[in-house]
Amino acid sequence: MSPDRSTTAPARSTALGTGTLLKAIGTKTYVLRKRYLFNTVTQIAIIYVLFLMVWFGGKAVAPTAIADNLAGITVGFFVWVMAVRAYRALSQDLINEAQWGTLEQLYLTPFGFGRVLAVKTVVNVAESFLWGATILALLLVTTSQSLYVDVVSVVPLVALSLASAAGVGFVLGGLTLLYKRIENVFTLVQFLFVAFIAAPVEQYPLLKLLPLSLGTDLLGSVMGDGLRLWELPALDLGLLVVKATLYLVVGYVVLQRCQYRARVRGALGHY
Repeated sequence: MSPDRSTTAPARSTALGTGTLLKAIGTKTYVLRKRYLFNTVTQIAIIYVLFLMVWFGGKAVAPTAIADNLAGITVGFFVWVMAVRAYRALSQDLINEAQWGTLEQLYLTPFGFGRVLAVKTVVNVAESFLWGATILALLLVTTSQSLYVDVVSVVPLVALSLASAAGVGFVLGGLTLLYKRIENVFTLVQFLFVAFIAAPVEQYPLLKLLPLSLGTDLLGSVMGDGLRLWELPALDLGLLVVKATLYLVVGYVVLQRCQYRARVRGALGHY
């Protein structure tokens, strides 16, 4: 039997539209980073200097502890850099669009406001991978630390870990639409992410439910101990998948509710 064209045509059109949207947003992100290259390089330099402060300061205060936990510190900092980029980028995009006066245009696009933000999040997560890889290379050269970077194992774990951060980003994106200026919340969440990454999930299993905690622990096993993805506990991997899905769904629902409230108030594009 031939496929039902009435069913396949809309699906094909949606896929093509999403691909076009993905290409457009990806191109825009690349152009902005290239246009403001000095700012991009400066941001990387600031993150690198921050790690140097942590590393040299720790060596001065507790050299043995730093030496014994260097792999964990490196992996944790690697995850933190990507998580901050992943959750903050969407809110920053919305702030920029509101200041540029183009936020309401996104809402009126035929792609739909929700799909635009979802694709923006995908692009932001992909960009955070590049930031993380750049910072990780600098950290390994600086500390002369060797880590196992098995792409087949690391990439899925990083993607699932960042999904929870992206879910938090959806929530903050919704709050941005409502209240516009929430920079202080960004700072608070950055510190909370440090606590989540350092959470002792082995001693307190309930902490695995927090964003980034379980993913960072599993990444430490892969990059520090050389385990492969299929050698990790199946229960932990399943929980990581469930967590990623739950955080994304809840965050997206909150975002949709916030953008509806902002539209009702007539404050969607007002900054």
